[in-house]
Amino acid sequence: MHPKEGRWWLTQGSEQIVMNAPPEHVYDMVANLPRMGDWSPECQRVEWEDGATGPAEGAKFVGHNRGGPRQLFRWSRHGRVLSADRGREFTFATEEGGRESTQWRYGFEPVEGGTQVTESYEVKWIPAWARIIDVPTNRHRELQDAMRHTLARLKTAAEANKEAAQTVQKEKL
Repeated sequence: MHPKEGRWWLTQGSEQIVMNAPPEHVYDMVANLPRMGDWSPECQRVEWEDGATGPAEGAKFVGHNRGGPRQLFRWSRHGRVLSADRGREFTFATEEGGRESTQWRYGFEPVEGGTQVTESYEVKWIPAWARIIDVPTNRHRELQDAMRHTLARLKTAAEANKEAAQTVQKEKL
């Protein structure tokens, strides 16, 4: 088993899904970080910090999470938006111990029938204690499952509201 794909070394992962909705609409849902708890099984809530009120490069936030066996682990992470390119890409980094820890990226690609959405993560740095916990909890599998869950919830909501989003788009033109 390749170390990057296995249980023993958590470094990166990604999941994709096609949604029958315009890229801008799906982007708006994802980039509205205070709603992330509606989609993610791990993220409970997010609050903008330092005067930020929405997705923009450099905007800061704090996310509150819950996960692990029987959802027993709770933690909060500060983060910063790295890229906010509406309808194309939304990327943010979380911090651990004052250092950039994990980059989360959402890519939005127009395809026939809607938008291909890719959610991915790349671990830049985590402390040794977190690596130790990753092994018995199989954090890689947990994150892959959570990304599939998040994308499925986004798909359901985006497709249910796509007519409203398309109407808004037409009104802007």
